[in-house]
Amino acid sequence: MHASSLNPFRNPSSVAVVGASDDHAKWGYWLANGALRGSARRQVYLINGSASTVQGQTAYNNISALPATPDLVVLCVPPRFVHDVVREALACGVKAFLGITAGVPDEAALGAMIRDAGARIIGPNSLGLFDGSSELQLAWGHFTPGPLAIISQSGQLGSEIANLGARVGMGVSRFISVGNQLDVTAAELLADLSDHEETKVIALYMESFTGGARLVETMRKLAAGGITTLVLTTGASDGSQRLAQSHTGSLTSALDTVDAACRAAGAIRVSTPTELVNTAHFLVAAAKPRGRRTAIVSDSGGQGGIAADTAALNGLETPVFSEALQGRLARILPAGAAVSNPVDLAGAGEANLHVYADLVEVLLDSGEVDAVVLSGYLGCYGEDTPSMEDRELEVVDRMGSIVARTGLSLVVHSMSAGSAAVTRLWERGVPTFNGIEFAMRTLASAAALAATPGRKLATPVRSDDTPRPGYWAARGLLESLGIPAPAGKLAQSRDDVVRAAETLGFPVVLKAGWLEHKSEHGGVKLGLGSLEQLLAAYDDMFARLGDGDYVVEEQDLRANTVEVLVGARSDRDFGPVVTVGAGGTETELHKDICVELAPVSKSTALEMIARLKCFPLLQGWRGRPATDIDALADIVVSVSEAVAANEHITEFEVNPIRVAPEGALAVDALVLTAAAVNA
Repeated sequence: MHASSLNPFRNPSSVAVVGASDDHAKWGYWLANGALRGSARRQVYLINGSASTVQGQTAYNNISALPATPDLVVLCVPPRFVHDVVREALACGVKAFLGITAGVPDEAALGAMIRDAGARIIGPNSLGLFDGSSELQLAWGHFTPGPLAIISQSGQLGSEIANLGARVGMGVSRFISVGNQLDVTAAELLADLSDHEETKVIALYMESFTGGARLVETMRKLAAGGITTLVLTTGASDGSQRLAQSHTGSLTSALDTVDAACRAAGAIRVSTPTELVNTAHFLVAAAKPRGRRTAIVSDSGGQGGIAADTAALNGLETPVFSEALQGRLARILPAGAAVSNPVDLAGAGEANLHVYADLVEVLLDSGEVDAVVLSGYLGCYGEDTPSMEDRELEVVDRMGSIVARTGLSLVVHSMSAGSAAVTRLWERGVPTFNGIEFAMRTLASAAALAATPGRKLATPVRSDDTPRPGYWAARGLLESLGIPAPAGKLAQSRDDVVRAAETLGFPVVLKAGWLEHKSEHGGVKLGLGSLEQLLAAYDDMFARLGDGDYVVEEQDLRANTVEVLVGARSDRDFGPVVTVGAGGTETELHKDICVELAPVSKSTALEMIARLKCFPLLQGWRGRPATDIDALADIVVSVSEAVAANEHITEFEVNPIRVAPEGALAVDALVLTAAAVNA
């Protein structure tokens, strides 16, 4: 459908509310009341089968009785009547419906009827919609126009977000409860915000992510246009909650994948409605931080210490200042004041309120930080001592000017919740919070955008080859991708084992190549240093496991290796994803992983590796030489591209990859196809 098919949901020329009521306790009252508020902009028709007037306006018995065909019909009737009302409306030429009613029988048939007529529907089971720019309100409650768009799969949660926004003075540009998404999807409604001038930031609540790849691309385009999407979810994306047959699938959670999607989209995932509203308020009021380097300034040593701990918990950096910067700070503060970061005012604020602004100016001009957090009493001076209010506001105005000049971030944690100074701080582009945890969490979320502004996913050359099952075939795939593996031979008999030993160097490894988890079934034997040991291992495996494709490989004996897992799989909602993590037989124990949407570039692969807890081992731990991280990154790229290019591959895991200073070697691999998983 073209974007024009959504116009009736943005600014309809006329609206008909079916089920309009005078009863304040009914949805029909609020829908009619809201529609009538926009009657100066559009014709409003109220339909009630048993009343001649509703809310002082003429009421019609049915849609056929209307003097003209409405642009948008709101369905607020008992479920059993919905099909008949829609059928009548379509016969009259209606092309758009807002379905409020829940529990509509045979929704699939309703959707087919609407689509066959070339019409659209938001819902059913929608809490309604609002557009501040067109004075369109078809929802329960009251909305104030503002910069926050809300698209929610839960209508009530969407209303909570709107209410929380109202409490901090942030109104709503557009509110849409998507309901059951029988026709119009959240991705379409997101895309429809790209030219909505009033929208500056978007709140998106989703419980499932069907069609997630389209959502990601839509959010990425919005981010490129300056509109950030804040994603709130329950973590119940069932696309990642299926039975997994590899470490790659079992280690990742739904939220890992949603987080990867947000990074690719240039979006931010938040955990609660409060965090969402705080972050939205920050993004609307202030410049986005350029990084995570944070200076902490406090007029209390205790508050400064807690601020530093909270910053660390949220992934913010609190670097030690250079000696030169510490010297400049020391000249402003009393002797003995802490100046390394955090900075303790040591009572200087009470003596001279302008010390706050002096410190902010020195820090933001230093080039050593991306943001400053002030924690403590600022905001309370004028509230507690009214004679100080004007001086405090002067300091606030000065800090606002410094922020505007530098383009950097200043965040305040104030012990006051709503003083004149706190209000002025927000007005001057300085986000201010009553709890240090809110200040740091919000700053960290906003700072994440600097590191993950979004990336367009490449489209690799498609491959239609269906990989054969088993480890020997997986080795062939590794070879085709240029991923090094140990020298090896296929053995289907005892004689094959002998011939393999003649061409390979000892020690060797024997594997039962058809097993997905070899070590769990005694299907792998390491350190076989002679033909006699190799044959004994083969005889034992054959007796227990029977016929099959056995593989004999040279064992990697290189020193200073680190074992890493690289895997990729096809997520039902978001498509291909790639995982890198600590590898080996203890992979599940470590749970040290990073996930991104696939395919990834070399630079993204390197970023993933750098986020691992085991990264210091790869860099060279306690005097050990650094490993070949570039070679590992090349494997991450190749595996991600392989799954992205071949729809037959559901999972592709290389584990472990032994990364040494001399390069990376894949010593085991597993490839699963859709046919194998469903067999």
